[in-house]
Amino acid sequence: MQRFYFDHNATTPVSPEVLQAMMPVLADVYGNASSIHHFGQAARKRLDDARRQTAALVGATPEEIVFTSGGTESDNLALLGLAGIQTDRDAHAITTTVEHPAVLASASQIASATYVPVDSQGLVDPDDIRRALRPNTRIISVIHANNELGTIQPIKEIARIAQDAGVAFHSDGVQAAGKLGVDVKALGVTMYSIAGHKLYAPKGIGALFVRKDTPLDPILYGGNHERGRRAGTENVPGAVALGRAAQWMTERANEESRRMEILRRRLEESILDRIPGVRVNGAGAPRVSNTSNLRFQGIDSEPLLIALDLRGFAVSSGSACSSGSTEPSHVLSAIGLTKEQARSSLRISLGRSNTVAQVDDLVNALVQCVAHLRKLAPAYA
Repeated sequence: MQRFYFDHNATTPVSPEVLQAMMPVLADVYGNASSIHHFGQAARKRLDDARRQTAALVGATPEEIVFTSGGTESDNLALLGLAGIQTDRDAHAITTTVEHPAVLASASQIASATYVPVDSQGLVDPDDIRRALRPNTRIISVIHANNELGTIQPIKEIARIAQDAGVAFHSDGVQAAGKLGVDVKALGVTMYSIAGHKLYAPKGIGALFVRKDTPLDPILYGGNHERGRRAGTENVPGAVALGRAAQWMTERANEESRRMEILRRRLEESILDRIPGVRVNGAGAPRVSNTSNLRFQGIDSEPLLIALDLRGFAVSSGSACSSGSTEPSHVLSAIGLTKEQARSSLRISLGRSNTVAQVDDLVNALVQCVAHLRKLAPAYA
């Protein structure tokens, strides 16, 4: 049986060009990038090249890029590494109710935090951010593109509010980088998180943009790596992989985004045309081109997900980071869905391997699976 992958927001496969760039480093470039001998300097050169490539993806300078273990660490470093924030008993943070758990959990470690609500499309009102400001507000963190809905937040407007107030502004760009043209200087952010495994690089590597002169304390203690901002021997093969993935995205992101937009439109229009009682969560809001979150009335998403998997299609019922939770998605709850509505929602996230034929096959499978499951659900009738 053929299998098709439609869960790219959870993780992406490692691309051929990334694997090709990474394998020689794993095999031959084994020096510690902090060593001054030949082997160490060979590793340092690869690390520096990767830093330049990663910086180019988001419009930063290489010195503003801190390599991390992934998006979660980048988010933690941004919120908890802001100089003195962890020991400031009066510190206040502002974030939203639809953030990734890495941001929500980090914000909960700050002395006080305000969680700004979103509307029914998943959008935050910048004026609500402004109203949440306090004299002791130290940081604002708002996700750029939501991992479940794909909704794109008004980052530039929020950045202006933060700048006017003299407050640091972080954005989780894990689901935006490579899908949107990201220029951190134009956006006005202080810090910006990315993760390699959302960009066709392997898991275990990410980066945080930190604007020059931003005071940042490490949250990992040890050596003076990453200009004193992140201790630990650098993951050179991972950084090379992220750099090559970033380079591909820098060169091809616009073209790929247009292709994804065509596929997503075909997917949603076909489903809405052929299956009654379906709604697109977040419809009408600006969204990244690869993400579709669909609500199937009268269906529990878990048996639907299993039925599709048995037919060879991998989709998701929400954020992979919340897998196993008995509670409905906090993002879908935040946009006003009931528990039943949230549990009837499915996320389909497209990627480089998906084709028109695969999308059509997925739609056909959905038509059959939904019809079968609704026959077994008396409540729907």
